[in-house]
Amino acid sequence: MQFKIDAISGNARATTLTMAHGEVQTPVFMPVGTQGVVKALDHTDMLNLGAKIILGNTYHLYLRPTSKVVKKLGGLHGFSKFPNNFLTDSGGFQAFSLGKLDKKNTKQDENGIMFKSHIDGSMHYFTPQSVLDTQYDLGSDIMMILDDLVALPNTRERIELSIKRTTKWAKEAIEYHVSQKAKGIGTNQNIFAIIQGGTDKEFRKMSAEQLCAMSDYDGFAIGGLSVGELNNEMYDTVEYTVQFMPKDKPRYLMGVGTPEDLIENIDRGVDMFDCVMPTRNARNGTLFTTFGRINIRGAKFKEDGKPIDEACSCYTCQNYSRAYLNHLYRSGEMTYFRLASIHNLHYYLNLMKECREAILNDNWSEFKKEFYLKRGKK
Repeated sequence: MQFKIDAISGNARATTLTMAHGEVQTPVFMPVGTQGVVKALDHTDMLNLGAKIILGNTYHLYLRPTSKVVKKLGGLHGFSKFPNNFLTDSGGFQAFSLGKLDKKNTKQDENGIMFKSHIDGSMHYFTPQSVLDTQYDLGSDIMMILDDLVALPNTRERIELSIKRTTKWAKEAIEYHVSQKAKGIGTNQNIFAIIQGGTDKEFRKMSAEQLCAMSDYDGFAIGGLSVGELNNEMYDTVEYTVQFMPKDKPRYLMGVGTPEDLIENIDRGVDMFDCVMPTRNARNGTLFTTFGRINIRGAKFKEDGKPIDEACSCYTCQNYSRAYLNHLYRSGEMTYFRLASIHNLHYYLNLMKECREAILNDNWSEFKKEFYLKRGKK
């Protein structure tokens, strides 16, 4: 990976990542394609939206269709036909989610995570090395390491154990990756470590300093947030943690979030984001606009001939009315999912372009103020 800082405005950064499948300009929002596909959309839709990187998930693809099948059919790029970059999450969050449903579903120990498949109940064991092996098969451009994620709030003892395990696994993962590259495996793949520590500043500093000392990592992520804490706690934690992260490597905040979350964390120096929110909310009837959210299910849209957002240039807004989207949703038509997802993702991706432009022009502070004014907020 080549990494270049193009501009800084305040603490907000515009950067460029150059990888095997093209350039990614930041700030960037990565649409979530858990199963190697963004729900309701195909690779042509994603290219039309201008997506340069999407997220796939190691846990889900390992179970189905299996990473070996994906590898045989050309890796994620050949299998899905999306030619640009992929980032794959390690599966740590899925193990965390399974454990929240039932503690019997997962069991962590010092060497990895045992989990029960949500598909057939079979038992599997992830280690720092095995999740990289899976990601080598998937051929993703950025591989996330296995980490020990915990819910918030939690005890100091459990958060400290999370940091200890995450650091241990990070050392094992980077040593393994370096040894595999020496054998010609994963030479075009990049690897990111994940900082843990809850909302405790002492623990965040501890985790960040331990992980960021491992100079072979290509980038670093802030994990373990947006899992139950208040928004202001998240923002404060990010602001505090970023100071311990390298300036010359990408910074990725995992699983976040609303448009406001993106603006606030770009303001704190974060480069990369992912979240299911734009596509999940689209499917549930919530659409994002320049002036805030609307719920297209509402009866007031039944005869509304305006587009979702009159300031939007997406395919959906250029061709269809709120009334039509309301009709499709109420009729249970699958076309609704595609049109709504196109709009919400366009909104997110276009917002990132506007953020980048503001940073390049060194008027980030003014852009942020205008963003909130359009929403009726100061």
